[in-house]
Amino acid sequence: MNKKQQKSALSESQSKPLSGNVSPESAKRIRGFRKNKFSEKDLLKELLNGNKTALGKGITLIESNQKTHQKQAEYLIEGALPYAHKSIRIGITGVPGVGKSTFIESFGSYLIDQGKRVAVLAVDPSSSVSHGSILGDKTRMEKLVTKPEAFIRPSPSGDSLGGVARKTRESILLCEAAGFDVILIETVGVGQSETTVHSMTDFFLLLKLAGAGDELQGIKRGIVEMADAIVINKADGDNQKAVRDAKLEFNRALQLYPPKESEWKPEVKLCSALYNDGVEDIWKMIKEFKVKVDDNEYFHHNRLEQNKFWLFQTINDYLKSRFYENPKIKDALKEQLKMIEENKTTAFAAAKHLLSLA
Repeated sequence: MNKKQQKSALSESQSKPLSGNVSPESAKRIRGFRKNKFSEKDLLKELLNGNKTALGKGITLIESNQKTHQKQAEYLIEGALPYAHKSIRIGITGVPGVGKSTFIESFGSYLIDQGKRVAVLAVDPSSSVSHGSILGDKTRMEKLVTKPEAFIRPSPSGDSLGGVARKTRESILLCEAAGFDVILIETVGVGQSETTVHSMTDFFLLLKLAGAGDELQGIKRGIVEMADAIVINKADGDNQKAVRDAKLEFNRALQLYPPKESEWKPEVKLCSALYNDGVEDIWKMIKEFKVKVDDNEYFHHNRLEQNKFWLFQTINDYLKSRFYENPKIKDALKEQLKMIEENKTTAFAAAKHLLSLA
């Protein structure tokens, strides 16, 4: 195919209607965003109008490590900031296999039926060997992903602690600016990701299984102390007795913890996400929590404290990045690593030497 034929084929493909239930106006916007060249102003404008394609592109810029993309992302975040902070951010965690994706699909669909717009930021664990991620949350939430009021964004955790960090927090701001009322942040469910998610959400929900030997493990890890609610999932079928026993155990465990600063007393709820049972009760509880923390002004106080935390976190990340990108440090690091291998220095002495060069 010569260049003339290629140009004609491209023009023809762009003029064809998009497949699926897409309106002419939406199709026009999507074709516009298919072009490689776009201005940050146009992208911000479309994002503030609730365009999910623009939101997806904005988050892609946030996740990119390219310098030009980072500058574009900074422009978007600054422009979106005055329109953010109008949602409730809910962190959802639990061990792998507890049914997080099924619960989020059931819960998100219920919220949409209540007139809400729901954004789901699901962090997929990255392989430590291949550094790749499956990013399969959209396939697991096949019903929710088709709803116009839902936005699902699976992101690779990369090398960040627990899979969530600054990029997730900035993505939350863009989702809020795009008009999403409820932001659901699903953690990897392993490691220290729960602590990080807790630092960027308003309500922290812990999903548990009954009869899986998970009760004492959860108490030992201290994650129960962070939770604003414990939801025992898969409360159906032959699991009823185990579920009731688990609820009793968790209620007893919650009595051992000191009162929360929010003055909210964590509750234990039962749910069967597969059969949409108990979802309504969970949303009712979260609304009661929001009313309480608004009345005692903890909601606003918590958001301010989180902003301060992320200020220091950003400074630490920036200093760490600048340290390792320093050419002098790179050369000296190689030398110190070789000396450690040859038992000519200790890790502590090597670190002290490297820091003196910064």
